[in-house]
Amino acid sequence: MEAFPIPSDTYKLGFIGAGKMAENIARGVVQSGLMPPSRISTAHSNPFRRDAFESFGVSVLSRIDDVIEESDVVIFSVKPQVVKKAILQVKPLLSKKKLLVSVAAGIKLKDLEEWAGQSRFIRVMPNTPSAVGEAASVISLGGSATEEDADIIAKLFGSVGKIWRGDEKLFDAVTGLSGSGPAYIYLAIEALADGGVAAGLPRELALGLASQTVLGAATMATKTGKHPGQLKDEVTSPGGTTIAGIHELEKGGFRGTLMNAVIAAANRSRELSQN
Repeated sequence: MEAFPIPSDTYKLGFIGAGKMAENIARGVVQSGLMPPSRISTAHSNPFRRDAFESFGVSVLSRIDDVIEESDVVIFSVKPQVVKKAILQVKPLLSKKKLLVSVAAGIKLKDLEEWAGQSRFIRVMPNTPSAVGEAASVISLGGSATEEDADIIAKLFGSVGKIWRGDEKLFDAVTGLSGSGPAYIYLAIEALADGGVAAGLPRELALGLASQTVLGAATMATKTGKHPGQLKDEVTSPGGTTIAGIHELEKGGFRGTLMNAVIAAANRSRELSQN
């Protein structure tokens, strides 16, 4: 059956699950001007979570069923271990007129479609920098999701960062890189700051310099279009300070360790999805 078209400028968005990821996406959608908060809803009994959404105008309803009934696009933003229960709970309400989305890590489209009883599903793998509008998200389409559906979801998640399309078979690797990757960078920032302290800098100054240096380097990589190796070479003078530091990183297996971290996280994601 052909998917029922979703009105591009008047559709309503609902979140099943009202955690931080749902809040980040909803807030980004509102702040970007993509849609007003009056067209977004969720449901939660915790007063702190209710207050978080209501603080920027999103309706917090009393029942999950109410969210489903009044939404054209439904995002399941719950923990992977409860997504099946959440979908089965509302399955009778999930008509083909509704576009369904999951951000649950490790839960495959074939399972989502089976539980929902329909294949108009899109799977999205975002990451935590959605909280500051700098997420890296990858989307993959289910069996009957259309290009128009993909465009809607790309715009929604594009409001909190950058979007890529990818085959679902890549999602374990995506999890290992961008899903888990922020934690690797936080460790690097902390280590750089510790190095600054060891070299004599005050803690606050060292942490500020480390954080801004990582931000600046990442911005250079994304905005210049240059290969990271070229950018590295531009900082590295013959016999200078930078090459001395790089030599130490290479002796410590820095690049190989980061590669192994991504592979280990990807393998763990694969194990979890199989279980």
